[in-house]
Amino acid sequence: MIRLQEILVPVDFSTASDSALHYGQAMAETFHARLHVLHVLEDSVLYGGLDPAPAEVRVEFERNARENLAKMLPAEVVRSLRAEFILKVGSPFVEIVRYAKEQGIDLVVLGTHGHGPIAHMLMGSVAERVVRKAPCPVLTVRHPEHEFVMP
Repeated sequence: MIRLQEILVPVDFSTASDSALHYGQAMAETFHARLHVLHVLEDSVLYGGLDPAPAEVRVEFERNARENLAKMLPAEVVRSLRAEFILKVGSPFVEIVRYAKEQGIDLVVLGTHGHGPIAHMLMGSVAERVVRKAPCPVLTVRHPEHEFVMP
């Protein structure tokens, strides 16, 4: 029998990650699992070429990210799923995989953006790298192709 006790949903505040959070929340409710919602401030975006970034820039980015994380789920859902909101700074794929290993995550639910082949060649895919390196299964969700249909 599959036991899911810890579910991780990395978010970047896009519609794709909103869809992934929807799936992750439903799975956490179904399996009575704890939900982890992780946002990674990408260091290259945060620093914008500056080394190191001015402290006030980093503080502002972190404050905005924490505010956005806090708005992602209603308080009653946070309580019932024992949801935890985590903010990390670094490479998104590295921090997602590291967090999954450290926390004993059973499933990662990850939104994909469906970039075209040129963008994929130039930028790579966070989802693809997470699928290859994660210590657990990864469910990728594309928005809006398939949504839950409630009975």
